Amino acid sequence: MTAPTRPDGEPIRVLIVDDDPLISDLLAMAARTEGWQPRTASDGYEGLRAIREFDPDIVILDVMMPGLDGVHTVSRLREQGNDVPVLFLTAKDDVADRIAGLQAGGDDYVTKPFSLEEVIVRLRGMIRRHVQSAPLSTRIVVGDLTLDEQTHDVTRAGTPIDLTATEFALLRYLMQNPRAVLSKTQILDRVWEYDFGGRASVVELYISYLRKKIDALGPPMIHTFRGAGYSIRPAND
Repeated sequence: MTAPTRPDGEPIRVLIVDDDPLISDLLAMAARTEGWQPRTASDGYEGLRAIREFDPDIVILDVMMPGLDGVHTVSRLREQGNDVPVLFLTAKDDVADRIAGLQAGGDDYVTKPFSLEEVIVRLRGMIRRHVQSAPLSTRIVVGDLTLDEQTHDVTRAGTPIDLTATEFALLRYLMQNPRAVLSKTQILDRVWEYDFGGRASVVELYISYLRKKIDALGPPMIHTFRGAGYSIRPAND
């Protein structure tokens, strides 16, 4: 299942405003792993400019920063009528400080040192609650071949294809990596989830099953790269 996106299909945009570049880089890396598009800023003034230019869907905002701090930054945002969701990061764990941040217009609050996993979980929740996103798609499409991970329906050019559970798992792995050449070892590890040892020929067998069902409906899509592995590609590639 793919990550949620903006209504236009673009990745969710996350602005990280923190004067510590190590924290900013760590959060940006985690955001990219989630499929989001991150941007960083080092203080409140730079953050306000980035919000105007980048139009983020969510903001991670450090409270203690030189120049314009996080509380005053979000206050300015709210005065301007910008209601972008804001997650505060701060070393202050005092109740009064948390209340001040939330009263200024923050939506959630995490104290340093923080768990990266907790920050990501909180951001996911804020995105679900506050960000209008396109529905999650369970469909994988390669050329005229479509696979639905939820219903397990598979069609080529509208023609239904009946697959066994193992054939479906193999096709899904190939379609999740279109044009990539996947070795027998990779396929065994991901589809069968254990080592067949000398029985790697099982991959060849199931590839042949898929070819009979998929390539029979049009130009070949499943290709063998001798000594390297297998790849699925749109028929017009």
